[in-house]
Order: sequence, then structure tokens, then C-alpha cells
Amino acid sequence: MPEPRNTKRGIPLPRPGQGQTRARLAEILRVDHAGEYGAVKIYQAQAAVFRNAPGKAALTADMEAMQAGEAVHKARFDALLNEHRVAPTALLPLWSLAATGLGTVTALMGEKAAHACTEAVESVIEEHYADQIAELSEREPDLAAELTRFREEELDHHDHAVEHGSRDAPGYRLLSAVIKAGCKVAIKVSERV
Repeated sequence: MPEPRNTKRGIPLPRPGQGQTRARLAEILRVDHAGEYGAVKIYQAQAAVFRNAPGKAALTADMEAMQAGEAVHKARFDALLNEHRVAPTALLPLWSLAATGLGTVTALMGEKAAHACTEAVESVIEEHYADQIAELSEREPDLAAELTRFREEELDHHDHAVEHGSRDAPGYRLLSAVIKAGCKVAIKVSERV
């Protein structure tokens, strides 16, 4: 039976029963950790491609800076997983391959495609965080506050990508749609597995 949903934003309502709040927190931590892990891998792969391309030192530095920001988020989720005794998703090896592949391919397609990847990923993630913040604001206010800060940093990456020509990438609409769909599938799967 599907979970009841808040009609305004599609936010899962708390499930009844002992342990359900803890189970939902585990889902949130697991999926957010997976997302930050994937983001680190995407930027790492993009930076590796651009590092070897002439005239791309500034772009490489941008990718490395965004990777460093995502690594801070991932480290926080590593700590939260340990604190709450939650196992990361069993699919981390698959997400590593997928994220590395996505980062490599979009970087090989060029600077604008790499930025289109960032824009697409960050647009899904910021919505995902917004839903979680709304869900957790009363029950887990400290975590909601951290997610709010992370969401703002993801929005900064999104805006940076747009300012640097993400929407001028070859096949932008298709590329963006495919990346967004992949992110949404990864979110749903990582919550559960």
C-alpha cells in the first residue's frame, strides 16, 4: 500500500507504529549520503578530465572546489550514519560507477555539458532537500537546519552552472532530462536499499 502523501509537496507523512520514525530517518540519511557520495564522484571525474585539457585550469579549480564542498557534506553524512547506526546504501559501488561515468562523459562533451550535469543534479537535490527540510523541521530541527545549509550550497552550485553556460550545452534538454530522471531513480532506490 502506498504511503500517504502531503498533497502540497509530495512529502511522505509520518508512518504509524513504533520504530517508523527511526526507519524514516534511516532512509533520509542513507539517501542523502548516497547523493553526496555521487556528487563527489561526478566532480572528481570531471576535474580529472579537465585537468588534462589545455587551458582548463580555472575550470578544473571550479570542479575541485565544488568537489571539496560535496566532500564536506558527505563527511557529515558519514558521521550521521555512524551516530544513528545506519548502513549506507548497498548500491554505493554501482553509484560510484554511474557517477564517475556521468562525470567523465559530460566533461568529455565539453565545459557546458559538465555545467549542464551540475545544473540537472543540483536542481533535483535542492528539491529533495526542500522536501526533507519540510518533513523534519519539527521532528529533527537540528538536522533540518543542516539540510537547509546544504541546500543553499547546492543552489550555489546550480546557479554557478547556469552562469557558466549550462543551458548552451549540446542537447541540453535531453541531457538534463536524462540526468534528472537518473537522479530521481537513484533517490528512490537508495532510500530502500
